[in-house]
Amino acid sequence: MIFGMTSFTFIHVLISLIGIISGLIVLAGLLASDRKDGWTLIFLVTTAATSLTGFGFPYQGFTPAIGVGILSIIILIIAAAARYPLRLAGAWRWIYVITALIALYLNVFVLVAQSFQKIPALNALAPTGSEPPFAIAQGVVLLLFIAAGFACLRRFHPAMR
Repeated sequence: MIFGMTSFTFIHVLISLIGIISGLIVLAGLLASDRKDGWTLIFLVTTAATSLTGFGFPYQGFTPAIGVGILSIIILIIAAAARYPLRLAGAWRWIYVITALIALYLNVFVLVAQSFQKIPALNALAPTGSEPPFAIAQGVVLLLFIAAGFACLRRFHPAMR
């Protein structure tokens, strides 16, 4: 047990946090029209690994977490295709921006949800996840990602390689 988590859970959380941090660096790059090639690879790989390791937890029927994992994998496949073999050409630039940001958003969405479940002070505010503080937190995160998405679509015009 590490911090009260199994080794598998700890590795899953660590990979997820690396995905979120690298994703935020990629987001900053998109805003600066900087491809951030190395960080992008780390972001896509760790975000995919987060979703894939999420399927390693005991199966207890179809849950929202499984749905988010499936959706994330599909979105990451599109983002990786737009970024690498299709090289951001034409419409693939904006498709990449949108799918990369959705993948990051889904990871942050789960981080917020898990924070409300695991951090006592947050759990006291929203013990079931259906209370206003949880909805407000998720709403703020969503609005920030929507605003960032529009800004990235306007600003991200990298040189072709």
